[in-house]
Amino acid sequence: MPDDEKPCLVAQELHVPLIDFRDFFSSGPAATQQTSRLVGEACRSHGFFLVVNHRVDSNLISRAHHYMDTFFDMPLSEKQKAQRKIGEHCDYTSSFTGRFSSKIPWKETLSLLCIVKQNSSHKVEEYFQRTLGESFNNLGIMELLGIDLGVQKSNFKEFFEDNESIMRLNYYSPCLKPELTLETGPHYDPTSLTVLQQDCVSGL
Repeated sequence: MPDDEKPCLVAQELHVPLIDFRDFFSSGPAATQQTSRLVGEACRSHGFFLVVNHRVDSNLISRAHHYMDTFFDMPLSEKQKAQRKIGEHCDYTSSFTGRFSSKIPWKETLSLLCIVKQNSSHKVEEYFQRTLGESFNNLGIMELLGIDLGVQKSNFKEFFEDNESIMRLNYYSPCLKPELTLETGPHYDPTSLTVLQQDCVSGL
């Protein structure tokens, strides 16, 4: 691997736009307009942003991390029972060796597909309301983008009504020769919006 492509042990700090959803959830239309403006500016300037006070239950996140760790701590033979089939993009894989001839991504991945079936277009909203309470505001990031772009707030929600959603769990195991690998190789996400939840391991 060329020296200029090797992982840097002391990475330059990346300044990420931070958006606080506290006022968005507790205030009125003015707060919604302000939040949508911040989301739009962050997308145009950086392409990503960090959300705080998002109201996702920390216990729910902790349980998700627990079950993720439980799966990846299993013996390889057990994990391979969920081995990804050739040509598919879900289930378990230990690397993307078929896509890269060098700088192999050093990670394990478990991908789960969620398909919104007919007559169940509100099941995601119903889940959050059932989990977080009836007062949960179901106006999401895509709706905020719609407001900032000057279209109907339901524009993207309706456009992606028959969408497929992917939940992808990435595990980066210790590597004896990290200078020869990349934890995640160059790629484009195959989705319109990526929501990333990072655990205690920094670097994303």
